[in-house]
Amino acid sequence: MNSKKIIYSVVLVLAFVGVFAFGDWVGMGGRIPYCKNIAQPGTLNFSAFWDAYAKLQKYYVDPSKINNQKVIYGAIEGMTSSLGDPYTSFFDPQQAKLFETDLAGSFEGIGVEIATKNGLLTVIAPLPGTPGDKAGIKSGDEIIKINGKDATSMTADEAVTLIRGPKGTSVTLSILRDSWTSTKDFTIARDTISVPSMKWSLKNDDVAYIQIFQFDENLGSDFSDAANQILKSPAKKIVLDLRGNPGGYLDAAQSVAGWFIQPGKTVTIEDFGKGKAQQFYKAEGNSELANYPIVVLMDQGSASASEILAGALRDNRNVQLIGTRSFGKGSVQQVVDMNDGSFLKITIAKWLTPKGNSISEVGLAPDVKVAITDQDVTAKKDPQLDKALEIVNSLPAGK
Repeated sequence: MNSKKIIYSVVLVLAFVGVFAFGDWVGMGGRIPYCKNIAQPGTLNFSAFWDAYAKLQKYYVDPSKINNQKVIYGAIEGMTSSLGDPYTSFFDPQQAKLFETDLAGSFEGIGVEIATKNGLLTVIAPLPGTPGDKAGIKSGDEIIKINGKDATSMTADEAVTLIRGPKGTSVTLSILRDSWTSTKDFTIARDTISVPSMKWSLKNDDVAYIQIFQFDENLGSDFSDAANQILKSPAKKIVLDLRGNPGGYLDAAQSVAGWFIQPGKTVTIEDFGKGKAQQFYKAEGNSELANYPIVVLMDQGSASASEILAGALRDNRNVQLIGTRSFGKGSVQQVVDMNDGSFLKITIAKWLTPKGNSISEVGLAPDVKVAITDQDVTAKKDPQLDKALEIVNSLPAGK
């Protein structure tokens, strides 16, 4: 696993049924290795655990079905879930491999990122062009059942194993949407999901329309190539679209920010709690796009690294955010390796905007609120992009 901090909205493990639960990783020296000699806390009494284990072995109707390894993994999962933090979780060796596959950018699934929000499995965003997107899944949808199984008390990690699967197979999600009075079933065929980092095009002859889909390990070089093309193009203004972007690597967000913000300006602040020193992440780069007028598009599928970049642009340049409130993923996770290929993902800090504001659970409020209705989707209209182009065109030209 790359020793970087990740700031995904959930876990990207659902073969992009992404599990936002992975949160943001920010490089804190990278991944923490397995430690053989860890002192056992002397104040803890593990007798209840072993007593329960012995009683299961003695009284369970078929003790041969007790899988000792699953018992241990279940106990670890219980430890993490007892914290009440949806972003601190345990990954057994199989789940760990799936996670690393997802970060590579190509996998099999339905292309939908999910997270636990307000106690329910919630869609962060479907990736454009994926089976979930084509089926009509939307940001904010709540997943009530998976293949008929109640999902209202599931963790994102548990949902991963049910939603994910080989190309050509199907999964049925029972979805509840704000505007609906009852659930609707979506049966979706899984496929190979390849996730591009970004793309850009020219709008209205002089507006560079940049879409960032995720802050993966390829974004730094991809954005550099695109930025150099933009600098040579007729573009004088920029619309940066972060809608449906679940996050990714913190250093990717920091790298992109360096094109828009002067070197040395704060991109984000990592806060480790009371009495501990904060860590400041500064813009690094040539800031060659800093003179371009810019607006940012976001929605409830914009999370983690997306929120870091949007917050940095607003706090440093007074850039207007257009769309709907972002997801509100404001914590940082670190991977801690175990000795058998499994790992723990542990929340180690909160991140703040450059002005010191936390967006955890509340998100970034848009400066200009524009929603997209079901009717807009049916008519293939994008009033958010229309408003962004209208506003950016009213700004004095840069370059």
